[in-house]
Amino acid sequence: MPTRRSILTATLAATGAFMSDATTNDAAAQGAPDAENILVFTIPHGDVRIQLLPELAPRHVERVKLLTREGFYDNTPFHRVIEGFMAQGGDPTGTGTGGSRYPNLPAEFSPPSRARFLRGTCGMARTSDPNSANSQFFIMFAPAPFLDGQYTIWGRVISGMEAVDRIRRGEGQSGMVRNPDRLLRARIAADIRG
Repeated sequence: MPTRRSILTATLAATGAFMSDATTNDAAAQGAPDAENILVFTIPHGDVRIQLLPELAPRHVERVKLLTREGFYDNTPFHRVIEGFMAQGGDPTGTGTGGSRYPNLPAEFSPPSRARFLRGTCGMARTSDPNSANSQFFIMFAPAPFLDGQYTIWGRVISGMEAVDRIRRGEGQSGMVRNPDRLLRARIAADIRG
């Protein structure tokens, strides 16, 4: 009987939508993050606040902030959502093959001793090429140690995980979602007025 890991790995390989996500153990403990490094996702079920982790992945954090400020993520679907694993978004086409107009990013993998894929970890999706992350991301529903050191971790949910838990799930092993929930609006906290 195949293991959960082999099924998930096969699913990721088959769809070409590899992803990486993790939560840091040390960055969060250093006090309240500044508003420039807080990302706010408004989704149908509420607001989700994500602490950006430039100390782990400066280029990926810079890309997420750039795309957020350009409005790229607004109204994009959570196109691939697998129960007990993760919710993936950041592709305006909703197919898992789309990206931004910017070039792909080189990997910024963290060793597991520094950051791991835990519940609430935010990682960048990629293909089998480690240097292929662009705009797609995922948020972990549960720990996934087999992703540790294999995908770039750029953030972690600090509030609103209950809203993430309510994102509509996909079907079958691919997790592709019919009539997906959407990321209604993405903002950097420093840019929010009033």
